[in-house]
Amino acid sequence: MDRSSLKPRLLGASLITVLIASACGGASSGTAPPSGGPSAPAAPVPASTGTPPGPTASGVAATPGATSSTPPDPASPAPSTDGGSPLPSQDATAATWTRLADGGGPEARSDHTWSVDDQGVYAYLFGGLAQTGALDDLWRLDLASGGWERLDPAGDRPAARFGHVGVWAPGVGLVVWSGQAGSTFFDDIWAFEPGAGSWPRLPDAGDRPAARYGSCGAIDAQGRLWVSHGFTDSGRFDDTRVYDFTSESWSAVATVGEVPIKRCLHDCLWSADGRFLLYAGQTNGEPALGDLWALDPATSTWSREPRAAPEPRQLYAVATVGGAAVVFGGADADRTKLDTSYLLDLTTLAWSPLDPTSERPSGRSGATLIADPARERLLLFGGIDDEAAQDDLWEMRIGG
Repeated sequence: MDRSSLKPRLLGASLITVLIASACGGASSGTAPPSGGPSAPAAPVPASTGTPPGPTASGVAATPGATSSTPPDPASPAPSTDGGSPLPSQDATAATWTRLADGGGPEARSDHTWSVDDQGVYAYLFGGLAQTGALDDLWRLDLASGGWERLDPAGDRPAARFGHVGVWAPGVGLVVWSGQAGSTFFDDIWAFEPGAGSWPRLPDAGDRPAARYGSCGAIDAQGRLWVSHGFTDSGRFDDTRVYDFTSESWSAVATVGEVPIKRCLHDCLWSADGRFLLYAGQTNGEPALGDLWALDPATSTWSREPRAAPEPRQLYAVATVGGAAVVFGGADADRTKLDTSYLLDLTTLAWSPLDPTSERPSGRSGATLIADPARERLLLFGGIDDEAAQDDLWEMRIGG
């Protein structure tokens, strides 16, 4: 891959840290759940500090047996905290960061979502966790002018939440699924339709996933939403499910053989050859993982990629860019906030470091990264560093 010609394409600190860490990174405790359910639970989630779900919210308090069932556990490997052998520094690609003007945009937050529409005109930011608790606000950034606009759709809308999945589905709109607010976990799926200015809740027939937080989601070539893994206060998951927007129903992927260990605070995306990739995150007793897995939809089998990889991390930001993915930040096994960034070739699945040639964003977790293809850049918003949640906006350009 010619890295010199990469072009983007679509695809209170203490309070916030405690909420996220206890939600997915606490020590194991309690009785192990039945086979096929979530893994051993983490530390209890604190009482809600955010907006409680309203009468139209579809959240459920996650208790064993209260959500849809999961398939029997396939073989699950030991957790991988080894990011692989060190990446060669001579393969580094230059990356230039520029902080853009602040003001007029969303308040400081982390664990939100930010998704670009299929025309590359607007980027929609929803929810997240602020010093005051979970958020339910919806913002739109005009990628050409750089102006923010807060949207206030009429009617029902998703309850305040963080750690949800947010993706743009062509022909559907901004899709939001799952998440958490206080002690409530969600299993609902919503779609914001910009033309109609409304937030309809989508039907969710079929084998729907259990309510959870810290999962991941990606849209496939057929326009379906794939989700995998995640967490509730009864433990973590290792299932993979698919939502079809035409039939408005879920189906479970019956994988064969070894699967990635149960985890949360990871992300997923698609390889160039159509495999569903899952990277890093955290699991019981391991605050940060460093493994990369690929699920082949044709065979329903997972395979672990053996190549050298970045240091383990969780709650990082990721976006696709010219046949590759860019990963920034996150937190390591010591919960140290990272300011490093890496490039993953989506054809070879080989990693290489990005070498910042200018000031960069502070180390942080829970930020979001998007691609802006028309302006040949990526944009980073928010997250939480060692001081507090942030509301800063950064531009990244890769290569010469």
